[in-house]
Amino acid sequence: MLNAKLKGWLFAALASSISSFAWSQVVQLDSVVAIVDEDIILASEVRERVEQVKATAVQRNMTLPDDETVVQETLDRLILESIQLQLADRYGVRVPDAQLDQSMARIAAQNGLTLEQFRDALIQNGQNYVEMREGLRDELAIQRVQQGSVMRDINITEKEIDNFMATEEGSALTEPEYRVVQALLPIPRSDSAEQRTAKEDYVDGVLANILAGADFSEAVSVQEPYTFQGGDLGWRKLSDIPSMFADILPSLKAGDTGKVQSNSGLHLVHLAEARGLERLVEQTNVRHILVTPNEVLDDEAARKFVLGLKERVNSGEDFTDLAKEHSDDIGSAQEGGELGWTNPGQMVPEFEAAMASAEIGVVTEPVRSEFGWHILEVTGRRTENFAEQVRRNQIANYLREAKYEEELENWLREIRDEAFVDIK
Repeated sequence: MLNAKLKGWLFAALASSISSFAWSQVVQLDSVVAIVDEDIILASEVRERVEQVKATAVQRNMTLPDDETVVQETLDRLILESIQLQLADRYGVRVPDAQLDQSMARIAAQNGLTLEQFRDALIQNGQNYVEMREGLRDELAIQRVQQGSVMRDINITEKEIDNFMATEEGSALTEPEYRVVQALLPIPRSDSAEQRTAKEDYVDGVLANILAGADFSEAVSVQEPYTFQGGDLGWRKLSDIPSMFADILPSLKAGDTGKVQSNSGLHLVHLAEARGLERLVEQTNVRHILVTPNEVLDDEAARKFVLGLKERVNSGEDFTDLAKEHSDDIGSAQEGGELGWTNPGQMVPEFEAAMASAEIGVVTEPVRSEFGWHILEVTGRRTENFAEQVRRNQIANYLREAKYEEELENWLREIRDEAFVDIK
């Protein structure tokens, strides 16, 4: 809240000018409104922000409170922003130009514009592109500080996940989703038996082509002798899909097409994608020995050394013992070179390729990666369904976000109370 002195000076200097038609023509002497730790907030900053708030309210047809309240709330926000930006500087938070450009490009894309078009549009509207860009940099820095300070204190237990999954809300949140594309060939009641049969035969023929490998969209886009109607229904949960389609979906896999008859005619139902059903992952159990070139052992010598280790394994020596003695991979050496069950894409490309082509139980030829020379042995392969884990992660993220909003408010109050704020 503003103190009495500020109310008597700031409101007289700002609020009366805000409501004045000649606001832009009033010359104000800039002065310090507040000291916030090692930063200051100027009267001009408050005026500029109030102008922005009022302009946004007009654009969005919003009703604002009285001018005094607007000024008070604006100053409060500027104080909080100052505290957080100082924390960002103290923590060494930096927003690189490349990331800033990507964020600006996303904002432009959301408005259906390229970055150049977005810049031109801002200039035409009298806005400063550079100032907006730097304002976005501050927003991103504040977001990082908030997430780093608040998220670390949020812990979601397995019991919380179990309890929420058992609720109706939790069940709805993790319900599988389908992207269905449907094509309808209308069969009006006025059609004769011959016309109806001809259309049924035509739909069966189109379906046969699709099942034989034809692209669904191309197959149903032919205009002669009949024209299909319909289109993409988008991502929907089963409960949100028309029942005549929902009944057939459980029997389809992603990419499959089925036929449904309704009072309107014949539908071809194509399940384009599905998520939340199965998340099958091919896993590989692997172990390796890594030899890294150094000042003593050049690249070729390292290759020959690891090749010698492969020959020793083939001669009967224990892979585990050799890994513990010679592997330069500190993380796995003490485990006998064991990397455990790995998912696709988890390893560097060269290692991944060798692992994919390796026979189970056979030590590979030396493989060069950015880390050095490896020999590896695949000890098993399996297919795991991660759908349940994906659902649990989805619930955990949902609960974490719910807690985040509450914890963020608490954290903002704490840093405001702990900061030195002197309102002039």
